[in-house]
Amino acid sequence: MEYEVIIPAAGSGTRMGAGKNKLFIELNGRPIILHTLDVFAADRDCSKMIAVIQPKEEKIFKEMTAGREYEGKLEFVYGGAERQHSVYNGLTAVSGEIVLVHDGARPFIRRPVIRQLVREAARSGAAIAAVPVKDTIKKAVRQEVVETIDRSSLWQIQTPQAFRLSILQKAHEWAKAEDYLGTDEASLVEKMGDIPVKIIESDYDNMKITTPEDLYFARAVLEKRTHLNG
Repeated sequence: MEYEVIIPAAGSGTRMGAGKNKLFIELNGRPIILHTLDVFAADRDCSKMIAVIQPKEEKIFKEMTAGREYEGKLEFVYGGAERQHSVYNGLTAVSGEIVLVHDGARPFIRRPVIRQLVREAARSGAAIAAVPVKDTIKKAVRQEVVETIDRSSLWQIQTPQAFRLSILQKAHEWAKAEDYLGTDEASLVEKMGDIPVKIIESDYDNMKITTPEDLYFARAVLEKRTHLNG
């Protein structure tokens, strides 16, 4: 089933401390964003990739992707002040029935997970990638433990997050009217109510590259996959 994907790529990446958009950092000789785009470019079900960028970086993105086989299905949209605003802008370029939102800094999502997300979004309206929480989680106030939380019902949320377009548009319009800023797209749908958000189990390789330490793990994932595919 066909889908379109919005890829927020307008962040400053301050936690990376690279002095530039972290998506331009090279991972095994190629910018992180190209690794991410390659996943969706290779998926025949992906009909459009919408990269949400900063106007000042448009030239860099266009030069980076010029001449690639997927250039025809890649579209650029300008971002907003917050990630939520950037996704809202990205929605203006979506024309299909199913839309995914995926972090530009998650280059290791697997296509079988994408397919499950698309199918579930078409069926129920909203689906998100996640993995079970592995560590013990404690709630603390002023660095003093007040509660140990049962982790059996806890999930670590990832992207992609998949939706029927009409549902995500409605959730964003609701958030705009209510002046509500969520932590992800699913939180808008949850807060709006009525539509259940389903979880599709992903894997721990689908990490978000956020800090310099994450680059070590990302290189390890690439090395593992190269070995498995070699």
